Amino acid sequence: DARRIIERLRRAGFKAYVVGGAVRDLLTGKDPKDFDIATDATPRKLRRVFPSARLIGRRFRIVHIYVQRDGLRKTFEVTTFRARDSEGDNNAYGSMEEDVWRRDFTMNALYYCPVDGLLVDFVGGYRDIREGRLRTPLATEASFLEDPVRMLRGVKYAQIAGVELPRPMAALIRKHRLALGSCSAARLTEEVYKILAGGSAAPILASAFRLRLLEGLLPAFDRYFSSLGRKAAE
Repeated sequence: DARRIIERLRRAGFKAYVVGGAVRDLLTGKDPKDFDIATDATPRKLRRVFPSARLIGRRFRIVHIYVQRDGLRKTFEVTTFRARDSEGDNNAYGSMEEDVWRRDFTMNALYYCPVDGLLVDFVGGYRDIREGRLRTPLATEASFLEDPVRMLRGVKYAQIAGVELPRPMAALIRKHRLALGSCSAARLTEEVYKILAGGSAAPILASAFRLRLLEGLLPAFDRYFSSLGRKAAE
């Protein structure tokens, strides 16, 4: 279904790629839970190609394309390439070469075209996956300050991919852990739901607790776990 969406966009004259976790999972032999798509088509143009699609969000709109098959409704999230300096209220569209710098980690910064069998890698994400390395496209501290949710995602990806969280990255998470408080409750809730539904919630939350990240994410849980003692809590 993702391939059909991409083929339809290409016939309409646009570029389109599978991006993010789906590409990472395919490269590591896992079954992707969903397939996100990135394109140079703006949301308005996407609606012209897919009239039944729905626009989501206010400042930077994404598009949900729905596919009905075998009695099930699948949702595909399609985003327009963003400019490198897109930040805050300045949500400008850009090229794929700019969009890659908006990705949280290099392992999620790969673009795959299933029509051509082409994997596009601007930041060494393929090698990082093969060598079991967790790395941000931008300088790590700048990346975390730009979007503190990336700290939580880093803890999550380290557990999911079975790689060690680099010590400098772990130190930065401890240093900026309270920055999570600046993120919207809706975003944090979504991230927690993804963790709980992902099958690795226990080790992810244990790692987040060790890094004191729960202080800014789930402060009541952090106080409760702390009262048990670190061994009992983990």
